[in-house]
Parts: sequence; C-alpha cells; structure tokens
Amino acid sequence: MWIYLSLLLASIVVPLALSFDSKLRFHKKWNVVIPSVIFVAMVYMIPDIIFTNHKIWGFNPRYHLGLTLFGLPMEEYLFFLVIPYSSLFIHYAFFLYYPKACLSGAAAKVLTFILLIITALVIILNYDKLYTVYAFGAMLISLFLSFPDKSNELHKFYTSFLIILIPFVIVNGILTGSLIDQEVVWYNDAETLGLRVFTIPVEDFAYGFSLIFFNILLIKLLEKGSFLKRH
Repeated sequence: MWIYLSLLLASIVVPLALSFDSKLRFHKKWNVVIPSVIFVAMVYMIPDIIFTNHKIWGFNPRYHLGLTLFGLPMEEYLFFLVIPYSSLFIHYAFFLYYPKACLSGAAAKVLTFILLIITALVIILNYDKLYTVYAFGAMLISLFLSFPDKSNELHKFYTSFLIILIPFVIVNGILTGSLIDQEVVWYNDAETLGLRVFTIPVEDFAYGFSLIFFNILLIKLLEKGSFLKRH
C-alpha cells in the first residue's frame, strides 16, 4: 500500500498547482523558496538517518514503496521537500489575503518568552529522551534565531502556523496511525514524552514548527541577498 506516497502527493498537488495563480504568483519566489527547502531538508535528513538507524523511530514497510537509502524510505526524503513547500505556500498565501493577521509585537514577545521557558524546561526535565530533546531543542534554537530578525517573521508565523496545523494534523495523524490499521511511522516511546494528540507525539508539533520556521528565516536572508545583487 502506497499510503505514505499518496499522502505526500495529496499534500503537494494543490499548493503546486496554485503556485501559478495570477494573484498568488508563488512561483516567483521559487528562486529563494527552493534553495531554502533543499538546504533545510539536507540538515534535517542527517539526524533522521541517525535516529532511524538507532531505532528512535522507524517506518512500516507495509505502507511505503520499499526503496530505501541509508535506512530511510524514498518517501521520507520527499517529506522534507513536500511538507515544507506546502506549508510555506500556506504561510505566504494566507498573508497575501490577510496581511494584518499577525500577532502584535507585545503579544508575540510574551508568547515567545513563554515558549522559550516551556521548551527549555521540557529539555532539562527530559534530557534522557532523545527525540524530545531533539524536537524541542530545534524549536528552542529557531525561537532564539528570531531575535535578530527585524522583519518580525515570527509574529506572522504564530498565526499561519495555526492554519498549517490543520493539514498537519490530518497528514501526520494518518502517518502515526489514525484511520489506518497500523502506523506508517512508529516511535520508540522510551525516547519521547509519551504524550500524544490523537496519535501524534507532541514532539512532532515542535519538530514541525522549527522545520517550517527555519525555512522562513532562511528565505528572508536569501531575499536580502537577492536585493543586494540587484542593486
């Protein structure tokens, strides 16, 4: 059963098609979006390979094509391209239509401060759980990297992430066992908090947050580079 691949195709088909919409014109940002997605994907693939080979998580052969490289199925590599691209499309499309929907500066600062405390505490209190430390550690780093960003992209992302969570819960829910007999991706519960939203480990929410926000920050840097080259 090609469930993993089918989920990825379902995730990318609409964002890819609408990238050429005359108003959205998201394809005009491909010069910065695609390099960002590829770079961040390469960074995230390294611990993915390590964790898979150390059985922190793994993949049910029943639900993927069986083509693997370094222990990862082909679909997992595609995941790091498809899901960030689709999420970025949602982020930028949302603010094209709702440019003032971001959090205020004061609210964003308070929320960031709270999240920094929570993520730090989770890491300190669960230092022996590898996926917990990794997922919340990546989120912690992404939050700290938002401080030098004068464009306040985090203020926007707090809002768009709520929208991104809708397809995230659907796709990740199925990957972790919702609506199907067995999970596509399994986790070693000894390396997680053991807390799940439906079938999704809470670590996945922190993981997804950093995966997308790192892309947004990198895109902003690449856009600044493109601006300098043109002038």
